[in-house]
Amino acid sequence: INANYALEAKLVPTKDAIFIESGESPYANLLYTRSDKANDPAIQKLAKALTTPEVKQFIEKKYQGAVVPAF
Repeated sequence: INANYALEAKLVPTKDAIFIESGESPYANLLYTRSDKANDPAIQKLAKALTTPEVKQFIEKKYQGAVVPAF
């Protein structure tokens, strides 16, 4: 199941899972936009903000391996 459902069910994916995908998973969440918006400053700002070391550290700390940053 997706980690969000496991977490809602009070499961600990790193302990209770049979298998956990790596950051190389083809099922990673990605940021997409229309091609005409690709250079929009707001989209660029969002993309940069989502991939900072601080966000990576937050994900790793908050989800303890249940969610893996793919960047």
